Amino acid sequence: MQPPHALLLDFGGVLAEKTDRTVDPGLYEWVHQVTGGVLGTERIKADMAAANKARNEWRENAENPELSHEQLWRDFVAKDWPEPAREAAVAYASEFTYAWENARFRLVDGMAEVLEWALGRGLPVAVVSNTRCGKVFRDFLDEAGLTGALPVQIYSDEAGVFKPHPEMIFAAARALNVSPARCWFVGDSLHRDIECGRRAGVAAAVLRPSRYRDNEQWDIEPDAVVTDGHELLKLLKDALEP
Repeated sequence: MQPPHALLLDFGGVLAEKTDRTVDPGLYEWVHQVTGGVLGTERIKADMAAANKARNEWRENAENPELSHEQLWRDFVAKDWPEPAREAAVAYASEFTYAWENARFRLVDGMAEVLEWALGRGLPVAVVSNTRCGKVFRDFLDEAGLTGALPVQIYSDEAGVFKPHPEMIFAAARALNVSPARCWFVGDSLHRDIECGRRAGVAAAVLRPSRYRDNEQWDIEPDAVVTDGHELLKLLKDALEP
């Protein structure tokens, strides 16, 4: 594979992983209170689950725009709610979406070493990730002391598009002042990430398979497969330290 001039990383499944994927029940009570108590917490929980499914269906067409926080709540979660409750939820859309996406994360094994090595070598690194709320990921990386190693972070809710749309990678490459053709992109999904890399024309599209996508079927092959950051670091060293 062509040596990279920049490294682009998906967040979930590549840079970090959720250790708990459940939604904090306190969020349903918060929504219940903000909307004036007209909807029970079980109804709110069911409507959020239905909205998540509808959002996934919406995102099957990569030409659709990414949903803003306000659109997510107005047109998906609260679409059948009484108008005052709906508008109250929309007013808190960003706060609710942050709480919805928020979770406990841990760095993937070996990724701290990848970032340390890249920083020492002067290889720029960016995050390119689909998410309901990029601020959750930004805050985790900041708390982990990694913001300095990841000065560019491109999140779908902020960019207005989502992978596999190539604009996600184009935006990161522009911010790093590097051609996409000089970038390696590492993701955990054939459909979202490897396809995105192919559309953007990256130098290499590397897969770290997600255990949550074991049944993913997609007629596309990555340039390499790694299980963790240690294997990714070996690939990078083999390419840049022959």
